[in-house]
Amino acid sequence: MRIALLTYSTKPRGGVVHTLALAEALAGLDGLDVHLWTLGRGGDTAFFRPVDPAVTVHAVPFPDLGDEVGPRILRSIDTLDRAFAAERPAFDVVHAQDCISANAAMRSGPCVRTVHHLDTFTTPELVACHERAVVEPVARVCVSAAVAAEVEAGWGLPATVIANGVDAARFEAGGRDTEGRARWRRRCGRYVLALGGIEPRKGTLDLLEAYALARREVPDLRFVLAGGETLFDYRDYRAAFDRRAAELGVEPEVLGVVAHDALPSLVAEAAALGFVSTQEGFGLAPLEALAAGVPVVARDLPVLREVLGDHVAYAATPDAIAAALLDALAAPPDPARGRAHSHGFTWRRAAAEHLAFYRALG
Repeated sequence: MRIALLTYSTKPRGGVVHTLALAEALAGLDGLDVHLWTLGRGGDTAFFRPVDPAVTVHAVPFPDLGDEVGPRILRSIDTLDRAFAAERPAFDVVHAQDCISANAAMRSGPCVRTVHHLDTFTTPELVACHERAVVEPVARVCVSAAVAAEVEAGWGLPATVIANGVDAARFEAGGRDTEGRARWRRRCGRYVLALGGIEPRKGTLDLLEAYALARREVPDLRFVLAGGETLFDYRDYRAAFDRRAAELGVEPEVLGVVAHDALPSLVAEAAALGFVSTQEGFGLAPLEALAAGVPVVARDLPVLREVLGDHVAYAATPDAIAAALLDALAAPPDPARGRAHSHGFTWRRAAAEHLAFYRALG
């Protein structure tokens, strides 16, 4: 079976991390020839990390022209479509991982789509892209039952639930990386970590407010943010974040995109992970933190309760998030339970379930 997985970027966003890991796990199953198609943004010719050579990577050049979000979305779809359409007949399964790659793939034939999470957009091109990519694929996968229920409630469409895997061993090893952890400790001190960039869906302003409250009790506590590559324009939100940080007297350490090999030790050295997204599809980062032995404070969302269970603390307001962070700092939970929970999510299991899903398509 020849499988094409399509994603929109080479950068380390959650959906891209998922696509890489799934492609590698599928390539490890007998009889599968896995190809990974992506847009090489800004001159990229490869992904943010090495990819198992058993996976064939097609990075389609996509220069940065400085265009606004709407035109850039349309140009992304056009560029990926033109490159992929000529090769499409070679594949038995075409599986898109986001609205851009789904819209590109569907121009030349049917595809299946993983709906990682649902978004609310105001840019017309994005609204249309999102709608088509939910409604028009021949079948859908969701990474949690909570998102599958949203798709069913919003569109009356069924979805197959296949949970993500987690590279738990990699983040557990980060806890044993004494040199890497020491480098982060020297740079950042004792810190609360946020992953995913400064953007509305990640609830970054709420976490900033919570951190400022917690710092009153723990004056040496720092606030560190990592990640941030995105297609969307969050400049206004970032400006609001910077203004509020200045008002609160907070100087966060904004790392941007962290090198793949350095991320596990960054996570492992954190005193706590704040994961207070207002909307999520799964919750990969908190599972990675649990694997590293780090306490997690999460937004009280149904999907996070589904995936994380009672292995994290939940809160819904800045006051409650601050209180939960202080509890985690004062009395960290036994890391063994959370670590064991994270090891229950494997990419091998996810790949086997995807293969069964592909075969059921007929």
